[in-house]
This record gives sequence, structure tokens and C-alpha cells, in this order.
Amino acid sequence: MADPQGKRKWTDYLNDEDQAFVRRFVLASGSLKELARVYGVSYPTVRLRLDRLIQKIEVWESNEILSDFEKTLRAMYADGKIDMGALNALLAAHRAEMEAK
Repeated sequence: MADPQGKRKWTDYLNDEDQAFVRRFVLASGSLKELARVYGVSYPTVRLRLDRLIQKIEVWESNEILSDFEKTLRAMYADGKIDMGALNALLAAHRAEMEAK
């Protein structure tokens, strides 16, 4: 759902997996140890998942990044779906295309 200015909220960008993680996090009262138990993984694995989600939210909430394309790429990087080299190459190509217009 968009805010009154038409800007999407960070919650609009959560995929099903992110929503489930946030829900479990809240139900576990923010206990990463409990989340690790529920997911059957180590504490560092849950911490990494939370850190990635935090990075994605920071990207979506950023007022410095205006392009939806750049926000999407940076969120994909934060989620571990692309590496830094791919992020930089795609951003450079996008910027060059935008400057050519």
C-alpha cells in the first residue's frame, strides 16, 4: 500500500519469506536464539538473515536512492542474490543509459 504521496512503504517490498521471518521474529519477542531453534539453524545463520533484511529495509527507506531500479539491485545484493561485481556493472550500465537519454 502506498503512502499519501504515492511512495511504496518498505513493507510492500517484503516477499513471502521476509514476511514469515518478520512474523516469527515478532512472535519470538525478537529472540534470535529462539528463531534459530524454530528454523533449525545456527544463531549466526539467523543473524545473517536479519542483517540482510535490515540492509534491504535501509535501501527501501533511503531517500538518497531515487531510482526503483537501483533500489531493486541494492536489495538483491543485500539478499545475496547478486555479488558486488554484478551490482556495480549493472548500476554503471544503468547510469550510462540514463545519461545517454
